[in-house]
Parts: sequence; structure tokens; C-alpha cells
Amino acid sequence: MYKRILDNLNTAILLFDSELRLTFINPTGEILLADSSYHLVGQSADELFKYSDPAMLNNIKQSLTMAEPLIDRALTLSRTSHNVTINFSATPLVVNERVSEILVELQQVDNHLRISKEEQLLTQQNTARLLVRGLAHEIKNPLGGLRGAAQLLDMELHDPELKEYTQIIIDESDRLQVLMDRMLGPNKLPNKNALNIHEVLERVRQLVQVESTGGLVIENDYDPSIPEIYADKDQLIQAILNIARNALQAMEGKGRIIFKTRIYRHINVGHKHYKLAVKCDIIDNGPGIDANMMSQVFYPMITGRADGTGLGLSIAQALITQNNGLIECNSEPGKTVFSVLLPMGVDND
Repeated sequence: MYKRILDNLNTAILLFDSELRLTFINPTGEILLADSSYHLVGQSADELFKYSDPAMLNNIKQSLTMAEPLIDRALTLSRTSHNVTINFSATPLVVNERVSEILVELQQVDNHLRISKEEQLLTQQNTARLLVRGLAHEIKNPLGGLRGAAQLLDMELHDPELKEYTQIIIDESDRLQVLMDRMLGPNKLPNKNALNIHEVLERVRQLVQVESTGGLVIENDYDPSIPEIYADKDQLIQAILNIARNALQAMEGKGRIIFKTRIYRHINVGHKHYKLAVKCDIIDNGPGIDANMMSQVFYPMITGRADGTGLGLSIAQALITQNNGLIECNSEPGKTVFSVLLPMGVDND
């Protein structure tokens, strides 16, 4: 009964033994630390908080030594891809006049900012996508007429040199037609079925490894406890492949990509609440994304490469959105993380 209560709390609960090794963590704690209990239980407080605000670890040790509860506010907790601000409390559990365990509560105080950022991101992406789709439709109509006129002209001409010019018009019209189709994005409804997310990631790994020139290392950090999700396998492969290819191009074919999976509990995506979600991180050690481009990386036609179309990440976002998911990005020199959140079932409560 107590476990059920702890599992449904919105506060992260961590229990450490007298040697300050983690013995229990609830689902909210797994979300906050961006890892599963499978990996976290058994780690020391020093390992868990070594990159976080030093006051956090000091408070736990002081609570153990003095056998007194301690409360602190606005501390920085370091996560895999970014930092969060938390309120902290440590409560010693005393048995036979000795502290046997330390109960630690962590409450994220900037979670509402993350939700607001997600909603703003979705609104911006939807607005940009509608704008580009409208533009692509407007271009396709005169483009078809231009190609048709070039074909008719080609039939009337007998000079081979002049036919070369009409053929250029026809070929370039075809190329632009393909580009417009890509700008319009996916037009098929997802064919959702039960699937293993790791099969998707392994398929992407094989494809990217084949495309690399041999200087790329791809590693995985999978949570084997993740159950099957309900999504379109082909769409997920294409979306994650676009992200991985983007990383490969940014690193010019040389570097390291890590595929990482974890379970998330009680998250909000697009005004909907989900009890469970899979978080897939695609992490590369490339040069990072320019700060001026970070807010625009999912916009169509936005690219940092001279030969790029700027459609890969936009299409990836559209595909993930069709599967009720969301893509987030955090980047700094030497570490770029694209996180794909894919919910499992809808909680309408």
C-alpha cells in the first residue's frame, strides 16, 4: 500500500541507507534523475549528486551525522542533458537511537517552465508547418504548368541544342516537384502496431553505420525493462534516422553517437497527460548547434549546411507528432542531445 502511494506522488522520493547508498526511488525520482531504478539503486549519494549543487550532498551527510531534518531551496540538480532547479529536504529515520536511513525529497520547481516551453514549441512548429505547406501548394500549381509548357515546346523543336534547354527546364521542374513533396511532409496516417523501440534504434544504427565512412562509433545505453509501445515502426525509423543523419553530417562522419532509452512517468505532451512514456536520446559529441539556431532547428528550410535542405528535422518532428510524441533538443559544444518522447497510452484523468 505504501509503495502505491509513493509511486503516485509528484515529489521525488529517494531512500538511502546508513552508508548513503540508494535503496529505493519512486517513479517521479526516476523522471527527475533521467534514469531508471534498475540503474540507480545501489549507487552512492556521491555518485548520484557529484555534478549537482554541493549543498545537496552536504545536507544529506549533515542530516545523517546530526540526526536532524534539513530543508534547502533552489538547488541545481544536474541531469543527463540539462540542469533543473529543485527544493530539497532530508529526513533521518531513527531506529534504536541510531539513524538507519535517510529519506530525501526532491521537488522540481521549474517544471511549469518546461511544460510552457513544450507548448510554445509545438505551436511554433505547427504554425511554421502550415505556412510552408501552403507555400508548397502555391508553388506546385504553376510548376506543373511550367513543366507541361516545356514538354510541348520540346515536341515542337527539332534542333538538338535547343532541346537541351527544354530538357533542363523539365529536369529542374521535376527536382522542384520532389522538393515540394518533401516540404509538404508525411501525408499518410500512421499504421500503429505494438513494437519494441530497441528494434527501431538498432535498425537506424545499422543504416547509419553503413552510411558512415568508418570513423563513426555508435554505442547504446538501453533500459531492457521498457515494454512495447504502440506506434508506426516505419515512421519512427525514418524520424530517428533523420536525427542520426543530422548528427553524422554535423560531425562530418567522425565521432560518437549514443542511443539511450529510459522510461518516463507522468508527463505532459501537447496538453495531454500520459502515465508512461519512452524517452529516446540521440547523443553526439559533435560541434554543437549554434545558439542563434537552437529555437529554429525544427523549422523547414533552416539549415547550417550549404548543401542542406533543412527538411530532415522538420519531417522528423512531423512524424513523431503523428505518433503523439515530441522532440526536444539541448546542445553545447561536444554534446548535442535530441530527445524523442513517445507516450504509451493516454491518461484522461
